[in-house]
Amino acid sequence: MKILKGILFTVLGLVVLALVVAIFVKKEYTVERDIVINKPRQQVYDYIKYLKNQNNFSKWAKMDPSMKTEFRGTDGTVGFVSAWDSNQKDVGKGEQEIKGLQEGKRIDTEIRFIKPFESTCSAYMTTEDAGLNSTKVTWVFNGKMNYPMNLMLLCMSMDKMIGGDLQIGLNNLKGILE
Repeated sequence: MKILKGILFTVLGLVVLALVVAIFVKKEYTVERDIVINKPRQQVYDYIKYLKNQNNFSKWAKMDPSMKTEFRGTDGTVGFVSAWDSNQKDVGKGEQEIKGLQEGKRIDTEIRFIKPFESTCSAYMTTEDAGLNSTKVTWVFNGKMNYPMNLMLLCMSMDKMIGGDLQIGLNNLKGILE
């Protein structure tokens, strides 16, 4: 019985310790990638501001060519929603909404994941001049993991998990536009 109590108190102590540590662990994460595309800034912006075009360059959209898609609103304007539903767990179900546009410079979106887990993050793409007829495109994801789930950020890198996917998407975008 003493051994069982000892094990129980040890496990309980570890759980309490993890919960205390989670109080001090960051909750937000940011993943950012960029690329230079040899096209004028306005031309690049005019392509990426349409969420439907992400299906042409995003790695995630290409993971399941048979996923169901639905669009609501006018693409390229605030309030437009691009939704997807896939039977593949790596793609899942969710939607992305244009939340803000700075003409020629920036597109802000909110991504709402529904399956395989519920989560919301913000993303944006910016365009800036990078020389004559060249444009630097930056793609950024910002997310948050609430307490105590933020404890997972100690043992997993969101940058490593999705950064490569962002870069693949940007490389695809460069290939399309050039």
